[in-house]
Amino acid sequence: MSMDMNWIAIGDISDIPLRGARCVKTPQGKIAVFRTAENQVFAIEDHCPHRGGPLSQGIIHGTAVTCPLHSWVISLETGKALGADQGEVRTIRVRNDNGALSIALENLMMAAE
Repeated sequence: MSMDMNWIAIGDISDIPLRGARCVKTPQGKIAVFRTAENQVFAIEDHCPHRGGPLSQGIIHGTAVTCPLHSWVISLETGKALGADQGEVRTIRVRNDNGALSIALENLMMAAE
C-alpha cells in the first residue's frame, strides 16, 4: 500500500469557520485544523511548544496562530515559533479535494515511532 494512500477524512472545509479551527483526535494526540481568511487549510499539533496551550483556541492571522495562553505566534506553514521565541510543533499534511478535507496518516505514524 502506498504511503500517499493513508489519508484520514476529517470533514468539509465548511465545518471550519474562516479564521477558525477545529480539533481532530488521533491516537497520537489532538491535531488542530485551521482555515485562514484566504481559505487555506493547515494542520498542526494542538499544543503550543511553550506551555502546551491549545492552539486551536488561538487567534488566526495570515498563516499564523497566536497562542491564547502567552501570545506565542506559531507559523501554520512550518509549525515554528515566530519572532524571538524558540520551539516548534509538528505539521500535518492536509488534502483539500473540492472542500473535502483529509490529513496524512503517514505523518502521524512516523511521529509515533
